Amino acid sequence: MQKILVVEDDEKLRNELEIFLNNNGYQTESLKKFDNTIFDIINRNPDLILLDINLPGVDGEYVCKEIRKKSNVPIIVVTSRDNEVDELLSINYGADYYVTKPFNIQILLAKINSVLRRTNMNNNVEKIETKYFILNISKSSIEKDNNEIELTKNEFKILRYLVEHQSKIVSREEIMDYLWESESFIDDNTLSVNIARLRNKLEGLDLKDIIQTKRGQGYIIKE
Repeated sequence: MQKILVVEDDEKLRNELEIFLNNNGYQTESLKKFDNTIFDIINRNPDLILLDINLPGVDGEYVCKEIRKKSNVPIIVVTSRDNEVDELLSINYGADYYVTKPFNIQILLAKINSVLRRTNMNNNVEKIETKYFILNISKSSIEKDNNEIELTKNEFKILRYLVEHQSKIVSREEIMDYLWESESFIDDNTLSVNIARLRNKLEGLDLKDIIQTKRGQGYIIKE
């Protein structure tokens, strides 16, 4: 049974979520104190986190950012902050979904099911070996000759998409569509920045020009 951790200071909503999720096949726990939130979340080792960003004594966006440095656990932000700035910050800090209150609880359940199903599929494959390097799925990193470099969430997703389509040229639009589908906000400029950072990290493993640009077409992994 998969465990969901509810990080929500509204006692009524917290109890409603616990009852609903328990009745739908999940093991549910809640944080009721928020003086050591990040440590307590990591220590509970949940399969998914429902995270309010209006928490007493700590900002939920900061919590999301810090959790993502330590874990790839799915995070669904559930908040009353209904504005694009907070949504973009949360997504860029690593949240998988951003849900605003009041919400349809059945739609929230569908999102929980979706992200856990996708996570379970990803967890079945720990590493993808290529001609030049190993992409470590479980650690979001690149490995080569006993050296390892960690990737950000978007860098990892971009490289994984290129690796999984390494026999073909992938357009910038395809990459951005893929990232939008996986709930990562990224525009054209952000994509360019992430590609540049990826190339720098690959060069750090002596893997220069692995991501090749095909002018006017997109990118392809070197054959």
